[in-house]
Amino acid sequence: MKIYVFCDLEGCSGVANNLFVNDRFQDIGGKFMAADINACIAGCLDAGAEEVIVRDGHSSGTNFTLADLEGEHFQLVQGATPGIRFAGAEGCAGIILLGYHAMAGTAGACLEHTYNSQAIQNEWLNGKKVGEIGMDAAIAAEYGMPVLLVTGDDKACAEAREWIPGVHTCQVKTSYSTQGTRMLPLPVAHKKIREAAARAVRERVGAEPLQIERPATVRIEWMERVPTRPDIRYKTIDGRTQERTSNSVEEIYLR
Repeated sequence: MKIYVFCDLEGCSGVANNLFVNDRFQDIGGKFMAADINACIAGCLDAGAEEVIVRDGHSSGTNFTLADLEGEHFQLVQGATPGIRFAGAEGCAGIILLGYHAMAGTAGACLEHTYNSQAIQNEWLNGKKVGEIGMDAAIAAEYGMPVLLVTGDDKACAEAREWIPGVHTCQVKTSYSTQGTRMLPLPVAHKKIREAAARAVRERVGAEPLQIERPATVRIEWMERVPTRPDIRYKTIDGRTQERTSNSVEEIYLR
């Protein structure tokens, strides 16, 4: 059995604000990310997984080194994978969304945004406001993978339960604002992640990929005005809003 782990950075234990993402503590943020991944891998193996495919999923996809991960029963995907959100996911029994954050505009959520905090104001999937949790669950369904577990702050976990019926969640911190978070000691957070991953993998039987209506429509409200020569694949709704419809959410997002 193989399990896929896609890890973002903002929702990892120990990451409190922007300083750990793109400022003076960025290297430390990468170490926190790797530590959460190690705990998650251990939990998957505890539950009988034979291999874990890990995707470094934040920004450029190169946030730590291979040497930061422990053990022998994993493979790591880093760097660009053009047009492919979950590279290496073939044959995986499910996916864990590790270190995720709440969607753009979520009140009091640590580092809330939807894919690009400088470009996207809001996003909708089939008319429902969506963030990276819902979008990635929809893309994972195209690989036949149910989302087994989502980890992050209290707001991200609540969003996961709203979007993904029956999903396991693991809260590693409580947020007060985009830049203010109350965190557990790292050993406690890592123990919670390991236990949650093991439980989610053991209880994966009956879990189903997210069901959405297809063709799917993604609407994006940009921060800036729509260019005068917009991408012809998108329909322009107004001066800041475009949408695109396709049978594949991954195609809309990445191609």
